[in-house]
Amino acid sequence: MSDIAIKFCGLSRPEDVAAATAAGARYIGFVFFGKSPRTVSVETASTLAMDVAPGIAKVALVVNPDDATLDRIVAEVPLDMLQLHGSETPGRVAEIKARYGLPVMKAIGVRDAADLAAIDAYSDVADQLLIDAKPVEGADLPGGNGLAFDWRLLAGRKYWTVPWMLAGGLTPDNVAEAVRLTGAKQVDVSSGVESAPGVKDPALMRAFARALD
Repeated sequence: MSDIAIKFCGLSRPEDVAAATAAGARYIGFVFFGKSPRTVSVETASTLAMDVAPGIAKVALVVNPDDATLDRIVAEVPLDMLQLHGSETPGRVAEIKARYGLPVMKAIGVRDAADLAAIDAYSDVADQLLIDAKPVEGADLPGGNGLAFDWRLLAGRKYWTVPWMLAGGLTPDNVAEAVRLTGAKQVDVSSGVESAPGVKDPALMRAFARALD
């Protein structure tokens, strides 16, 4: 499974970027959401992004951002993609794509089969989809909660017209099974490779990548 692309998300320190790079990351995610233990300032993200090797996509995770917030992030951080992780409508996704000229990944929370219906609407406007576990009601964070959903919901499905990424509760111990059940070609991990909230563990990052070899 060495062709599986890995996104290490929620990196906040230079050593995290180095560890993700060493583990073979294809994407590196920076979180701009104040309630998250992984949030970074624009200044920090700009500095970290400078250390990302060519060929690794730099992704900004934002939650229901207004234009002023995005203007600043895009102006100051050298990015390759925007990840919308809130309740953005398909229309808002299209607006953001048109305004910034960057590929957009839309996160969609899944708890049961009914949640899959939303995916088609976003397939028409997003460049990629991130299929994540839907947070419990009242949760502070839209993602990064370490929750998984029933991967069998995706088993054997005819997939969407744009690339997609599997997220939600992935760890070095379960990622191979998740890929086997879903057929995912891309995976996203954040809390599953941490020693504490927001603190990435290089050994867990290496183990996660090895699990996909």
